[in-house]
Amino acid sequence: MKLSRRSLLATTAAAVAAGAAPVAEAQAAPEKRGGPLRTGFERLAADGYAPLAGQRVGVVTNPTGVTRDVRHIVDVMHADRRVNLAAVFGPEHGFRGTAQAGGSEGRYDDPATGLPVYDTYLKSGQPLADVFTASGVDTVVFDIQDAGARFYTYIWTLYDCMEAAALAGKRFVVLDRPNPMTGREALGPVLHPEFATFVGRQPIAQAHGMTVAELARLFNGEFLTGRVRLETVLMTGWSRSQFYDASGLPWVPPSPNMPTPDTALVYAGTCLFEGTNLSEGRGTTRPFELLGAEGVDGRWAEAANALGLPGARFREAYFAPTFSKFQGVTVGGVQLHVHDRAAFDPVRTGIGLLVTAKRVWSDFAWRSDNWIDKLTGSTRVRTMIDAGADTDAVVAGWRQELAAFRKVRKGYLLYK
Repeated sequence: MKLSRRSLLATTAAAVAAGAAPVAEAQAAPEKRGGPLRTGFERLAADGYAPLAGQRVGVVTNPTGVTRDVRHIVDVMHADRRVNLAAVFGPEHGFRGTAQAGGSEGRYDDPATGLPVYDTYLKSGQPLADVFTASGVDTVVFDIQDAGARFYTYIWTLYDCMEAAALAGKRFVVLDRPNPMTGREALGPVLHPEFATFVGRQPIAQAHGMTVAELARLFNGEFLTGRVRLETVLMTGWSRSQFYDASGLPWVPPSPNMPTPDTALVYAGTCLFEGTNLSEGRGTTRPFELLGAEGVDGRWAEAANALGLPGARFREAYFAPTFSKFQGVTVGGVQLHVHDRAAFDPVRTGIGLLVTAKRVWSDFAWRSDNWIDKLTGSTRVRTMIDAGADTDAVVAGWRQELAAFRKVRKGYLLYK
């Protein structure tokens, strides 16, 4: 029997052909390719906010929702009489970005604009729909810079807000921004549905290779049981092979431990160390590039370099995190240096680092709650590494499910 796209993603263990065409939504017509990159917000503003005319508008955003001259879009829209901006909705870390990982700012009135700010963090379904209803908005606008990894929570804020908007009968408009890792290809294991959490609601690849507008279309077409009235305002001047520093846009850290586009480039792989007893570099100036633990020495860098991982080199490094794991303790480990971004595979690199860390450091351990399974989307990575599998074998383990996801993903891509 031929499976639908929805069924295909739900059974990613086998690569099968997709049947149904993606659901159609309204989207701003792309302009001729070429020229400087223009974000979804820039195109919305240039059009006089026409898609928002006559609507009470609420915006889901954080400090990354800025113009290229680093004014926040909420401040810009609030000052423009053409927009009836009525509310702001803050994700993890908050609208103004004052909270650390696992925190939010709660409900308050924004001092700069007087607008009510509602907390969306860890809210979903009907409780989040009730927040949208209580705010009195007609249209919910989403504008947040993503980092390109399945476990970066803003894409699941997007998903939860789309679901809640559908329940509350609200329009949903996504303003697109670049994927800083590029949009060339999806990489890594696909989430198994029984491991769904806020770091992975639905079966997509660990490095999805999509923009938020493309993900919104995928979510609406494959996963939402009650589809939302979705509109997307696309970028112009962006190509799938483009890294963030070629965009001409300012980088605003989307979360406290994502300080640069270099961090986003490696994050989809080295964030896996959150699932171990090694530091993933939180509390340093190079989170997710510095990795280590007390008692680790130069043998780890030697073993990692011996793998010949494309585009990556590893330097023996010592550091003392100012918070998080090993706070105030000098630890040994590696610094990851990407010397060829086009060849670099963050997920394969992350697996290679896990494999070699376990081999050279006798105290290596997974977090007791098996958080690694939530990050990778199944027990497979953990159990294969524990059984002594090498990097190639672990990567081969997700080949079929990744091929299946790539087929579905292709139908929702919006850029070349």
